[in-house]
Amino acid sequence: MYEQRPGLWAAVVDLGWVDGKRRRKYVYATSEAEAIRKRDELRRALQLGVNLAAPPRTLKEWLTEWLAEKTRDGSTKPTTHARYRQVIEGHLIPHLGRIKLDKLAPRDVQRMVAQLRDKMAAASVVKIHAVLRVALADALRLDLVERNAAKAAKLPTLGRTERRPLTPAEARKLLAEVSGDRLEAFFILALTTGLRRGELLGLRWIDVETDEKVLFVRQTLQRVGGKLQIVSPKTHRSARPVPLARLACEALARHREVQDREMAAVDELWRDSGLVFANTLGGPMEPRNVNRRFEQARKGAGLEWLRLHDLRHAFATFLLHDGQELRTVMDLLGHSTIRLTADTYGHVLPAKARDAADGIDRIMSEE
Repeated sequence: MYEQRPGLWAAVVDLGWVDGKRRRKYVYATSEAEAIRKRDELRRALQLGVNLAAPPRTLKEWLTEWLAEKTRDGSTKPTTHARYRQVIEGHLIPHLGRIKLDKLAPRDVQRMVAQLRDKMAAASVVKIHAVLRVALADALRLDLVERNAAKAAKLPTLGRTERRPLTPAEARKLLAEVSGDRLEAFFILALTTGLRRGELLGLRWIDVETDEKVLFVRQTLQRVGGKLQIVSPKTHRSARPVPLARLACEALARHREVQDREMAAVDELWRDSGLVFANTLGGPMEPRNVNRRFEQARKGAGLEWLRLHDLRHAFATFLLHDGQELRTVMDLLGHSTIRLTADTYGHVLPAKARDAADGIDRIMSEE
């Protein structure tokens, strides 16, 4: 560690003997503390197996190496890793893979964004760009590039599509349609807890406390690499307690009786996964079967525009109309930020603002 000149600090990491030569890697920073941080990052990279002595990589080589590192260090969830691989192999490598990592320019990224925008939705383009930005951020951290070329790209604007919210009357009509169905409790919980499909399919009986009228989201069922797997929740906020309405508790009690009868019917063939919403042999339920049953129910209720995920939106909308705080809705939905909740349910807030204005009229009219 030394000050090369006023305002420029340098640090060196010994890479050992490579091809008969002693190799070193230098990093530079404007402060001693920053140079130390960069040096320590390089040392960690060496421990993880990153080949810092390798000749300049192409972006394809770096993305392949980066993805392998994510697998080794265990910092990436299986579902996220699968999504990274799909984006890298399906989009980033075909468009940018041949370019040298340290020669990648913002105009190259912008060109890819423009080409993708002509073929897919803006939201998909943004997600693809996000993977590139994260991968280049790690390359920048390791001093493999001088800047993150993805940061300068101008992305397509994401327009918010507001769907017609489910009304309480329509919700009751839907529940009447699934009354007595094997998945009745699933749809009731979707509507009264706002849980995602994967969270409901990953719910275990040990996570449900009907006496206390609460359940705990501790795992989720996802398809990873074509196979159904139990994984941890998306974020730390996704792992959360959720209070249960009386309607949900009663539905769960009926569902437990149904599952007990199914268990007795198949006897030793039963696979006790402990899941609340298991298949007829006790194992994880195929998510597409839930969607197929929902499609039948929505048609029977005359709600063909309705999606399964709209039950989660209906839950949030009902709470906001009932006067619940935005922060409460955020916690129940497991959103990562309150901004996400506000952006998603901003269409409900004008009505609340109207209520607030009416409140001022009531206060000022009092004598």
